[in-house]
Amino acid sequence: MIKENLVGTLEKSILKNWEHPCFSDYGGATYSYADVAAGIVRIHELFKSFGIKRGDKIALCGRNSSNWAVTYLATVTCGAVIVPILVDFSPEEIVHIVNHSDSKLFFAADSVFERTCEFKLETAEAVVSLENFGFFFVREGKREAEIVEKDREFVENIKHNPLVKENFHFETITNDTQASIVYTSGTTGFSKGVMLTHNALMVNVKFFVDHLMKDEPGTVLAFLPLAHCFGCAYDFLSQFTRGAHIYFLGKIPTPKVILQAFEEINPVLVVTVPLILEKIYLSKIVPLLESSMLGTLIKIPFLNKLIYAKIGEKINNAFGNNHFELLIGGAAFNPQIEEFFAKCGVRFTVGYGMTECAPLIAYTHYFDGRPVGSCGKVIEYLQLKIDSQDENGVGEICVKGENVFTGYYKMERETEDAFDGEGWFHTGDLGFVDDKGFLFIKGRIKSMILSASGQNIYPEEIEARLNSMPYVAESLVLENREHKLSAFVYPDRAKAKKDGVTDEQLVGIMEENRIKLNAGSSSFTKISDIKIHPQEFEKTSTKKIKRRLYSDLV
Repeated sequence: MIKENLVGTLEKSILKNWEHPCFSDYGGATYSYADVAAGIVRIHELFKSFGIKRGDKIALCGRNSSNWAVTYLATVTCGAVIVPILVDFSPEEIVHIVNHSDSKLFFAADSVFERTCEFKLETAEAVVSLENFGFFFVREGKREAEIVEKDREFVENIKHNPLVKENFHFETITNDTQASIVYTSGTTGFSKGVMLTHNALMVNVKFFVDHLMKDEPGTVLAFLPLAHCFGCAYDFLSQFTRGAHIYFLGKIPTPKVILQAFEEINPVLVVTVPLILEKIYLSKIVPLLESSMLGTLIKIPFLNKLIYAKIGEKINNAFGNNHFELLIGGAAFNPQIEEFFAKCGVRFTVGYGMTECAPLIAYTHYFDGRPVGSCGKVIEYLQLKIDSQDENGVGEICVKGENVFTGYYKMERETEDAFDGEGWFHTGDLGFVDDKGFLFIKGRIKSMILSASGQNIYPEEIEARLNSMPYVAESLVLENREHKLSAFVYPDRAKAKKDGVTDEQLVGIMEENRIKLNAGSSSFTKISDIKIHPQEFEKTSTKKIKRRLYSDLV
């Protein structure tokens, strides 16, 4: 276990940056580190009113906001366990998680409460509004009026007698204490509550501070959902310990909204998922490349280098000209777009992680020679091995070390299945490590297809190529009943409409895409047919398609 303590580190940052800006709701109020400290103390008092003790679970569901972050910090700094829930889950799924986690309190955005109020909460003694920390619901017998009055008195008192640094202190919470339960799915039959310790969170914070950001704290735009480990670790916890000023984007992160926010905020780091960059590439860059003049010039040797550099400069500036790099994770990055970004000199890197590691497993700076297609080298706090390698060195990625989770909440069998007898966590991802130590991901074991001739087929690789073809927004490759490969494509309807392409023409274009795709494919990875899917595929919080939902398509 590392010596750096999570709660102690959070306390030091608050005291060091007391008067500096801490949180801002984008387009709204700004709070200093002192304000955040007062907010944490207020919630600690609220916990006392409900008899919350160490180890009790606190559910939290809402879009990114200062109050969301304060609630999270208040929970972990008193030794309770935070249960962050994605707002994208259905009402039934949200309530299922609150109940399954045995949460004693449920902090919810107004919109979340409106969606879930008709469902029964089994263990929660109250539902608290994330807008103003008032109560939507208090279980009978809990002296609601007394608790409300006590909270009102605290708020009034803090206005007239502001909290001072000398009176601010957290109780000691050791790093082996459970910090959070993060559910990877909301669905009853698939819910897995990943149990993470303070140590697992602190490892991610320490790696970030030691290796990624050593300069002035600066500003950050948190637009990935904080309920997911990726955004929570690198847009929130790590930046908080650095004393950064964190802006929370509480809106749906469309390219237009994000780019405007970047221009205004000038963040020091951009933490993002591939889908965001792919949308920006398709909407902003592809139209330029398809113009007759630029399309011709970029084919001319020497001149194309100048054009790539100019495009790269524009991409870098689009994210604010102050950022250190784009840190991409959460899903596979389209290799064609990744290669294009690399040619243009865009400051980006691709990492690899899982909720079960809170989340980081592998990372390398963009300037440290990371090969295109790799997700970097395993971090120093973990051991990594490739289990059951094939003739190409591809096998299951397994890890063990400081930031690996302790198990799935109330799921003993699933926990036992996740670890082998030597303590290695089996990720379910397939990959290989090259002779320089760089890790490459091939796909998920469960999605891998075994061809009739015994060859391993990784559908994610085929999908990445197909997604780069004309009028393809996203795709899914599955094995059909004839043991051939079928592709299902959700087309880029906006571009088709703009270009006057009809549905009948789309069918012909997809057949052309299939022929072109197969021309560059091995015999066992050729696509037998492409079918147009009527709507977007359902995705996880990190925008990966939920493949299991579409097994009945073939």
